[in-house]
Amino acid sequence: MKVKNETSAGGIVYKKDKKILWLISQHSAHKGWVFPKGLIGDKIGNESMEQAALREVREETGVTAKIVNNQPIKTQYRYRFQDYLVDKTVYYFLMEYVSGNIKNHDWEMSDVKFVSQDEVKKTLTYKSDQEAFKKILSLIK
Repeated sequence: MKVKNETSAGGIVYKKDKKILWLISQHSAHKGWVFPKGLIGDKIGNESMEQAALREVREETGVTAKIVNNQPIKTQYRYRFQDYLVDKTVYYFLMEYVSGNIKNHDWEMSDVKFVSQDEVKKTLTYKSDQEAFKKILSLIK
């Protein structure tokens, strides 16, 4: 089986309302609940990790956010796609909501919502996202 390496960037976005709410999205294809992320440089040449993370959050969720911690959380996992085994590395940045409407998400996501910390922990589908969320929470305590 052929192995392919992919590197993505994304955001773990919070919004301060009466309490802190977190942004999660449901992927249209595999239906998993995830944090928004995508390939670095797949649309813009020489795109930085930070630029890709902000772009992907905006495209996939309709939200404009700002990076509040420049040290990303790194996650790694493998999955099968067609004839490939994909070695995936994702860099998540802690971000704060600035503006936007979650109804303006693109086709890659079937649903986007802001939820409580407990709801994030119950809802995230993948272990790598759950571990990234734990690490992000340790940064803000």
